Amino acid sequence: MPSQDAAHHPAPSSPAGPVVDVERAEAALTEHYPRLVRIAYLVLPAGTGRGRRVLTAHSLTQRALPRTRVPAPAPLSRSAGRDGDPGYALVRLRVVRTALEAGLPLRRRAWPKRAQLPPLLPQVWGLKLFPHPGGADGLALDQRLAVLSGPARAACVLRGLERLPDGDVRAVLAAAGVADPDAALAEADRAPAAYHLLDSPEFDPCALQARPTDLLRRRRHLNAVLVAGAALAVCGALLGPAGDGRGPDAAAAPPYARNPAARAALDPGELTRVSPTAWKTSARVDFSVWPARGGLTGDTALLRRALAVWARPDGSVQVSATPGTPSGGPAGPPQLLYAGAVDGARVVILHDGLRIARYAEPADGTRGAVLDLARVDGADRAGASAVVLSRTDGDVRYLTAPWVRGAGARDLRAPGSGATDLTLTDGVTPPLVGPALEPGPCASWNVLQLTDGTGARLVTDLGELVPARLTAGRPGATGTGGAGGAGSATGAASGAEVLRTWAPFACSLSAVRSAGVRSVNAWAFAEQPLPDASGSAAWVCTRAETWRGGGARVLAQFHTPGGRFGAVTAEAEDVPACGARRPQVLAGVLWKSAAGAWYLLAAGSPDVASVGATGGAEGTARGHLLTVRAERGARADLKGTLEDGRSISGLR
Repeated sequence: MPSQDAAHHPAPSSPAGPVVDVERAEAALTEHYPRLVRIAYLVLPAGTGRGRRVLTAHSLTQRALPRTRVPAPAPLSRSAGRDGDPGYALVRLRVVRTALEAGLPLRRRAWPKRAQLPPLLPQVWGLKLFPHPGGADGLALDQRLAVLSGPARAACVLRGLERLPDGDVRAVLAAAGVADPDAALAEADRAPAAYHLLDSPEFDPCALQARPTDLLRRRRHLNAVLVAGAALAVCGALLGPAGDGRGPDAAAAPPYARNPAARAALDPGELTRVSPTAWKTSARVDFSVWPARGGLTGDTALLRRALAVWARPDGSVQVSATPGTPSGGPAGPPQLLYAGAVDGARVVILHDGLRIARYAEPADGTRGAVLDLARVDGADRAGASAVVLSRTDGDVRYLTAPWVRGAGARDLRAPGSGATDLTLTDGVTPPLVGPALEPGPCASWNVLQLTDGTGARLVTDLGELVPARLTAGRPGATGTGGAGGAGSATGAASGAEVLRTWAPFACSLSAVRSAGVRSVNAWAFAEQPLPDASGSAAWVCTRAETWRGGGARVLAQFHTPGGRFGAVTAEAEDVPACGARRPQVLAGVLWKSAAGAWYLLAAGSPDVASVGATGGAEGTARGHLLTVRAERGARADLKGTLEDGRSISGLR
């Protein structure tokens, strides 16, 4: 028999210890299946009911079989399993771990573990199954176990049913993920040691009684299903075409049936993997020269699932794509950028030249998988500096480019606070608190500062797969960037003066969240003395450029001395204003002085030669600034003339 072969042949070894292959684990699971199911049944919480508990115990035990050869954990390889079999010790550990996970409470902002969900298989339709009833002693023991925590129940089971000494119990609990095994043992000590009852028939989920479910309710549900199925068949016959072109000899063959390139795109062995030093000599410095990183780059099954979901996601997969991003599968084998375990999930990041794809699945299963797509064509060194690896409970973790030498976190609202250094592990940052999403006043805006051989730059998470780059200065100018004023060149927003320029307007970045934004530039195009001699106000236009080219959004903002935030006075989409092709801009605002007087204030970029207002407030001025007395609620149209004679209208 297989189980006898497994018991008499030693497990293969690796430098880290014994390795248990799938055949050995299957033999151990088959031979000791009743005992393993009993362990799962006793460790599971009793609140779910005996019928659900029985099915869950069988489901967890059947899923304990590993998919590949697995190294036996060091503590288990030294402890005695059934007859000293490391295969049994490994399967028992997996049963205990998933049974403990099944008893964890569901959290609002975290994907449930597979063990916490109702079992898909096994299922018995129309019957309720539960163990044979026992005596008063067994009932009392079940009640005492029910009030213990999951780790304490597991300690009782390993002590009483498996006859393990406390040292081995402690090792099994630690390997199963219990944070404090000593506390679990201490809690188990407080329960009466009626361990001999654990072998009784009332705790045997393999010897079961069967009773029917609610027959009348089942009949009503069956009738409803039959009626719905008949209606669906009639609708299909009336609306469906005579032929859908998907037969084996039709032009539209089943997906990926005969297309060699499409089949290769689903083969993990065909994935493109780039040398870690390719970026140092390549003429292109973008995502195409990122090496494959992460601890799961050799997990063929994971990579195959990621490629298959990208090509054909089913209804259970949550798919998101930035605006203008095609959601279809890759045309050929994509490039592997990352595959690893991050924050309780397995994550794969791929690049097909046009898009970045991020596939993520829970660490303990595949239900609840997500697929995110983002367009990144035309990315340069700055645009390919980082991608979002994971978001958990408001925190963001990034994967940085191989040329990034250092990373830091800083609050864009507090330019004088400096950056907090972040340790990069194989290019991965620790969790960084993301920009505030809560409604109400915006108190902070956290950004990531990246340093490479060309200087420092800031990127911010706007709820998408690729963070947006922040720059400052006059659009269309080139250089390293200075103070971000009217004559400065566009550059990375990292200098002290540039950070002070961004500080009052950082929270306006929320207006361009989830819009496929590639970069956002802030340009302080004018300073205007206030008519009550209380200082000068700053005029800034911010322009968010997208990866798809269209949909750029421009905001004109006004900031008075001492104010915490800038006020958006005008906004427009798909206009050339404040951009590299046409940087000229003109905007106005109704402003109330401390004395209660209302004014129309208007300002244009430095190359505006004159400004005029008509409508609710009227006036003209030479130069690029206009101040006119107005009434509260007045609405005016702004017109300007550029130095070359062209006209310009107010942004709206």
